[in-house]
Amino acid sequence: MTTDTVSHRLDWIQEEIQQLKDSGLYNQIRTLSSPQGAWLIVDGKKVLNFCSNNYLGLANHPKLVEAVRQAMQTHGVGPAAVRSIAGTMDLHTQLEARLAAFKGVEAAITFQSGFNANLATIPALVGKEDAIFSDELNHASIIDGCRLSRAPIIRFQHADAGDLERVLKTERSKYRRALVVTDGVFSMDGDIAPLDRIYAVTRQYEALLMVDDAHGEGVLGRGGRGIVDHFNLHGKVDIEVGTLSKAFGVVGGVVAGNPLVVEWLRQRGRPFLFSSAMTVPDVAACLAAVDLLESSTELVDRLWDNANYFKTEMGKLGFDTGLSVTPITPVMLGEAQLAQEFSRQLFQNSVFAMAIGYPTVPQGKARIRVMISAAHNRDDLDLGLQAFATVGRNLGVIS
Repeated sequence: MTTDTVSHRLDWIQEEIQQLKDSGLYNQIRTLSSPQGAWLIVDGKKVLNFCSNNYLGLANHPKLVEAVRQAMQTHGVGPAAVRSIAGTMDLHTQLEARLAAFKGVEAAITFQSGFNANLATIPALVGKEDAIFSDELNHASIIDGCRLSRAPIIRFQHADAGDLERVLKTERSKYRRALVVTDGVFSMDGDIAPLDRIYAVTRQYEALLMVDDAHGEGVLGRGGRGIVDHFNLHGKVDIEVGTLSKAFGVVGGVVAGNPLVVEWLRQRGRPFLFSSAMTVPDVAACLAAVDLLESSTELVDRLWDNANYFKTEMGKLGFDTGLSVTPITPVMLGEAQLAQEFSRQLFQNSVFAMAIGYPTVPQGKARIRVMISAAHNRDDLDLGLQAFATVGRNLGVIS
């Protein structure tokens, strides 16, 4: 087969990419050459960081860096095996015990990422004879986990416990088991699932309840203990899925909750069984992050102070920040081309804030998603507000 023949067979990809560019949906990926923090070097330029999920500023915290250095001296770097054969180190079991205690649950299991945690958990709990009741705006990792399970997927209206009750009442009796799954904090809009009301509905219909708390850990609840703590639902939510790549500043995933679920995932969670364990540096850094979160609420408090200040000032400028009640601050713009141009002009004004468009958000709801961090100081936020005001007026978004 000649190169020309292969190239011809891939022409459709070039056409699709061109369509993305023409519609303003092509994702221009920028390159960082500095540690994560309030400021970054992006494509060679120093810019204010309004993009990263580094909620508490831990991604470059000196205590995490030192914990990594020490762990590599005693444990090396890579686990060199899957957890179920020879890849479980004492650091892994320590982290799982610490995370369970932090979350106020009986057991926890870690995975290589939050995405993998969802891919492991959902297919292990339900199959073709069962049903999944899923919030219509759930994260892609939940959607993919649902697809892998081969269970029928029944969507309910976003953050609507009443609609969940409607579909459960109609459909629950048709299936062997039912799993209700929702994000805790929705990453694009910054709103929160009404987990207390969802819990009440699931109890009526004998359904398992699973929440993905990726954007709630380190943010909601006492000292960042998450959405279950926020609603005081300890012992009532069957499965909490989380990530260690956002507020914790590292990488990895966690499933916490009922010890039977955790034990089952050790036996049947495919990413646990068939992909190498979290690396030594990652686990050590996560342990240090737990230490910091347990020792003080200072970083969580500063995160919320920064978020409340930024949102208030953006509202005064006339920007629409949607339904967010968390530090996630979507600046609603509508059309993808406008959002991309807004992002480009922000970058020219030394602010790094990427445009978000379809398929991450629905058509016509493109936005700039600002991620506020405890790493920002008031001067940083004021500089960002000034840049948004300048670009917003230049593009006619605000007057």
